[in-house]
Amino acid sequence: FVGNSTYLDDHGPPPQRVLPFPSQVVYNRVGKCGSRTVVLLLRILSEKHGFNLVTSDIHNKTRLTKNEQMELIKNISTAEQPYLFTRHVHFLNFSRFGGDQPVYINIIRDPVNRFLSNYFFRRFGDWRGEQNHMIRTPNMRQEERYLDINVCILENYPECSNPRLFYIIPYFCGQHPRCREPGEWALERAKLNVNENFLLVGILEELEDVLLLLERFLPHYFKDVLSIYKNPEHRKLGNLTVTVKKTVPSPEAIQILYQRMRYEYEFYYYVKEQFHLLKRKFGLKSHIRKPRPRPEFFIPSPLETEEPIDDEEEDDEKWLEDIYKR
Repeated sequence: FVGNSTYLDDHGPPPQRVLPFPSQVVYNRVGKCGSRTVVLLLRILSEKHGFNLVTSDIHNKTRLTKNEQMELIKNISTAEQPYLFTRHVHFLNFSRFGGDQPVYINIIRDPVNRFLSNYFFRRFGDWRGEQNHMIRTPNMRQEERYLDINVCILENYPECSNPRLFYIIPYFCGQHPRCREPGEWALERAKLNVNENFLLVGILEELEDVLLLLERFLPHYFKDVLSIYKNPEHRKLGNLTVTVKKTVPSPEAIQILYQRMRYEYEFYYYVKEQFHLLKRKFGLKSHIRKPRPRPEFFIPSPLETEEPIDDEEEDDEKWLEDIYKR
């Protein structure tokens, strides 16, 4: 104290400790894009490197009211730094509510593959238990559970038509109501956010390279991530979470899906191109494949990518983590 004044009167609040690396990271994970793999890795990494992993118990609420946005941003912003926050939630603009904008990261995958993975996973779960799907969607009627994917697409059931198929873009466009409408406005805003707010958006088909770049960009969080991911025990467990009873729709049905998801594909190709530019910049080679033509001109072969550990509601994954504590 000097006279009646305090340090705060003369100097304002004491400065926050500034960490010499990005200390606020948000992974607003897109559903069915391998994020259970990444969250499992993050749990191991947070113990190893001593950062604060903040996860959420809410898995099915991606769109928030203005008050919910303010509340969530306040809660995230007051977390002990360095933190990494992860949740299935559409992009949040922290600066709009006076917060510090964190560094965002994310991963997306081929939109038709993502859709099919979700379609069958909701119905039949994965190899971790034959009754797994009963826990996932206990109220699903039998006729819905066994609804043929071709019938769903060709007869335009809500689950297989817009706006349900407009799924990936809103995670990057944000909370504005127009972000949920398939169209150019949402697409362009999503691209802009990728450029301005995301440190990295990777593609699941090249997950090892995504992890390599995360390790390069955010070593305080992701150092050694690739060696953990390649651990044989982890790879073996990954096979348990491949979705079961998955079938490939007819070429006609796939072609319809592609037409309905043209904005999703435009965004996917844009992100893929940016990702490959980044890889070249850091000397990572992409597998040389003949570039595919745009969706409307070809019949793709879905399900050609390996399925890393799938994501959805978080189960108790202690049994997965225990392997690393032996």
